Amino acid sequence: MRKVKIVCTLGPSAAGIPRLKQLVEAGMDAARLNFSHGTHEEHRRMFLDVRAAALQAGKPLAVIADLCGPKIRVGPVEGGGVALKPGQPIILAAGNRAGNADRIFHSYPPLSREARRGDRILLDDGMLEFVVESVRGDEVLCRVVTGGVLKDHKGMNLPTMKLSAPALTEKDREDLRFARELGVDYLALSFVRTPEDIRAAKELAGGTPVIAKIEKPEAVARLEEILEAADGAMVARGDLGVEAGPEKVPLLQKRIIRDIRKFAKPVITATQMLDSMIRNPRPTRAEVSDAANAVLDGTDAVMLSGETSVGQYPVEAVQTLRSIIEEIESGGAGAADGRMRLPCPEPGERGVPAVHAFSSAIADACVEASRCLKLAALAVYTETGRSAALVSAQRPEASVIAFSRHPQVLNRLALLWGVKPLNGQWVQGVAGVVEQAEAELLRHGLVRPGDDIAVTFGMVIGSEPFQTNILKLWKIRNP
Repeated sequence: MRKVKIVCTLGPSAAGIPRLKQLVEAGMDAARLNFSHGTHEEHRRMFLDVRAAALQAGKPLAVIADLCGPKIRVGPVEGGGVALKPGQPIILAAGNRAGNADRIFHSYPPLSREARRGDRILLDDGMLEFVVESVRGDEVLCRVVTGGVLKDHKGMNLPTMKLSAPALTEKDREDLRFARELGVDYLALSFVRTPEDIRAAKELAGGTPVIAKIEKPEAVARLEEILEAADGAMVARGDLGVEAGPEKVPLLQKRIIRDIRKFAKPVITATQMLDSMIRNPRPTRAEVSDAANAVLDGTDAVMLSGETSVGQYPVEAVQTLRSIIEEIESGGAGAADGRMRLPCPEPGERGVPAVHAFSSAIADACVEASRCLKLAALAVYTETGRSAALVSAQRPEASVIAFSRHPQVLNRLALLWGVKPLNGQWVQGVAGVVEQAEAELLRHGLVRPGDDIAVTFGMVIGSEPFQTNILKLWKIRNP
């Protein structure tokens, strides 16, 4: 069973139930609705089609609403593009008029208040660079450091400035409310700089988990606090590479993946995973190595962006990513015993809050039993998904089968490393739970008679609070 999950960004190339079903069958585990593009009606239609395709495929699927955040862009430019040469002066001014080689307009009015001499301004994903020389009223006087052709509406990154723009814009608040009404499984928050940004989003989220997109140096500076406040993380390597420097991204990726697992929360590695497959039917060898490295880092999921939203080969991109993951997880020719071993935190290092003490102790015991006894599967009954996350965070070799009676919990579990979500109803007594788990595991071909498994669940005695407090070891019988 594949452990690392695949997130697909949806767009025109993924439109329609037949195509979405192809993506699910190819390996899609989660769908990303990118609220930087499209109308609410378009997102509603895509959401309903995703749910229909998942139902037809008989597979829980997580839907992530990715909020836009404050987008700072240049306005239109004369002729659709203007050539800028290194060393030439250029003026930046707020507005939406057509710019030229002397003056470029932009969408961020506070720039003239926040810019200081020496600040760097990056445009078009860092392809062009300006440096601030002075401020004159509402105008920012710059000099071109790295030139090129600047086209209409390209993005601006301001890595050396302390920006006043909030993580949640008014558009984000409207999109968040709409996404909640749809019933998405996760919200992804852009432009995160502080844990307070996450808390503000969670106040509006109504219980929907909020994923922190780590894309700014300020977020890296307060990483531990942000990861503790969030319900998951995304290594947003595009903006992170532009703002922090591309050479810093590989080690930051490893650090974020390592640190979020201390809290037993999912992490997605994103951006340009198989970027050349937007245009070509096969990836480059460098892209294959990049995707493989994310798997080896221990990420919960890898994400495709333009490859599946606007690319020419969306299904092939998912199939390719799946084959890379499966090859690395199997150990391939590179492992003498055919097994991959991922670095994972020791039980005492995971930073699980004390409120989860019983659940985390059961999870630790379950994983330790799996290692000692070479268990075939770990059946985890869960009401919220937390028990399954605690087991998943330790990256056990055994398959993790999470049973829940709640459809949305099953959908959310689809994002977690190594977790296969299955419907599991409440039954009476220890024997009832074990017999249900045994029957379902056999029915889905996940175990064979004679296999040893662990089953974890909660049982309430008297007035004690409901939590995972039972671990049962079991040998699968002949049906």
